[in-house]
Amino acid sequence: MKHLQIIDSTTITLFSNLLFKGVGRHPKTGKKKGGIKVHTVIHANEGAPSDIKFTSAATNDSFMLKPSTLSKGDIMAMDRAYIDYEKFEQLTQRGVTYVTKMKKNLKYKILSDTMYQTPDGLMEVRIQPLQQPGKRVGNHSCQSLGIASRTITF
Repeated sequence: MKHLQIIDSTTITLFSNLLFKGVGRHPKTGKKKGGIKVHTVIHANEGAPSDIKFTSAATNDSFMLKPSTLSKGDIMAMDRAYIDYEKFEQLTQRGVTYVTKMKKNLKYKILSDTMYQTPDGLMEVRIQPLQQPGKRVGNHSCQSLGIASRTITF
């Protein structure tokens, strides 16, 4: 049975630098924005959070994406803040479907292109398997990640 999980965060702005490490600087005053970030995973069919974490507002969101907690058939919906291609590859290997927007500066190679049309001849769904070029980590070169992507147009 497929389980839809939604992962997102929100930042609660607090007073100056008193609580946590601030994020950015205000362009006019030069003061940092202090705050708390609330990270939440919600099981959509239950309507209740299953995991909640509080961090500094400067914390990157992707730490909450944990492929090892998901099973084949699960679906994870997230925004761009959770993009981590190595974790996406782990999700793919585990049989987990994930939904997110692609980063605008993503470099990729289209491996094939299949388009489905409505009876009226309008494009309905376009499926494009993509491959992300390998990355260098320290002195080691990682192999290319074969991450399947589906572009959906309404």
